[in-house]
Amino acid sequence: MSESSAQAVTTAAAAAAASATSAAGASGGWRRATGIAGAAIGVIATGAAAGVAIERMTVGRSVRRKARLVLDSAGPYGALRGTPGKAYSDDGTELYYEVDDPDPAPDATTPARRRRLFGRRSPAPVTVVFSHGYCLNQDSWHFQRAALRGVVRTVHWDQRSHGRSGRGVAQTERGEPVTIEQLGQDLKAVIDAAAPEGPIVLVGHSMGGMTVMAFADRYPELVRERVVGVALVGTSSGRLGEVNFGLPVAGVNAVRRVLPGVLKALGQRAELVEKGRRATADLFAGIIKRYSFASRDVDPAVARFAERMIESTPIDVVAEYYPAFNDHDKTEALAHFAGLPVLVLAGVQDLVTPSEHSEAIADLLPDAELVLVPDAGHLVILEHPEVVTDRLADLLTRTGAVPAGITVNGYGSTSDTARPG
Repeated sequence: MSESSAQAVTTAAAAAAASATSAAGASGGWRRATGIAGAAIGVIATGAAAGVAIERMTVGRSVRRKARLVLDSAGPYGALRGTPGKAYSDDGTELYYEVDDPDPAPDATTPARRRRLFGRRSPAPVTVVFSHGYCLNQDSWHFQRAALRGVVRTVHWDQRSHGRSGRGVAQTERGEPVTIEQLGQDLKAVIDAAAPEGPIVLVGHSMGGMTVMAFADRYPELVRERVVGVALVGTSSGRLGEVNFGLPVAGVNAVRRVLPGVLKALGQRAELVEKGRRATADLFAGIIKRYSFASRDVDPAVARFAERMIESTPIDVVAEYYPAFNDHDKTEALAHFAGLPVLVLAGVQDLVTPSEHSEAIADLLPDAELVLVPDAGHLVILEHPEVVTDRLADLLTRTGAVPAGITVNGYGSTSDTARPG
């Protein structure tokens, strides 16, 4: 997309958002606005703040709809399940998690994959806790979960108001805003319930990485006592208000001026906006692909999997979370990870949390391993899962969670597309 076309689309998005706000009092006006507004919200759902031009499609809408149905019914992604559990945050919000326990000590009957991946000895009693990103859920870690399944104890959880977790009580009953600090407390509740003792490794993608930082800021003593490793993937420690999402700065600023008010209004008209999102499904899918992936050859089933997770997030949840990112600043909290094995990984073409933010984190943690993945966007965990899994395996080896060993193709092979920083 050229700069001029991006500027035109951005300006149109701002105008549409403003129109949607002015139409809030009229049902007919809202119905006319929801198609465009729903598409704009689709951008927010992927972490972006403005529209994007989508090339004309050559396949008929009915064919594309049938293709989505086929992918939904046949796609294997997100089907992994573990032992379920529930934790409760300090405000009473129910947090859903699942535990995958390791297999018994390897012997002659242990699958060869596990022996090749991490060696022949039993892993140390370490629990790896995965925190997902904005408008996703625990299934976004599908590939990493499949690779580590049976090898090491893992916990996957859904952030409040996402996936199978309950809606935030503080938000629905008291009207309090969501904060990244609250997410850090939610993580503490999950750890208390699912991994109350023993060493832990914290892994977070995007908002999940911010959650990990907030946890460290709030519970530094727990980090010192129990955390033995950290992985921060496609995330940021602050200054997200400066991200331009690959669009001209003037256009982004125009959208930002009207966006908070529009989101608040749209969140109060959730049913109409959801209809608008469904009506603009093709545009929505194109936006998600642009802001999630950088590769041209992403598996359509993977792209649809990401789309399905994002579109399942209610618009009022999208709206209530958005302001928290501008307030996020956990740069000082990174000091609590000093001296620990840390992995910082990002896609070079990430438009949502640019790789420069990961480089800034690594600059403050000079002993961390920095991995920048070319031809990768924001959802690098789905786009290049072998790179992420390989580096996680290395991190677990450095933490002592597993003995040194060679990795295997398809689960954690070292990729020549990744380069250490």
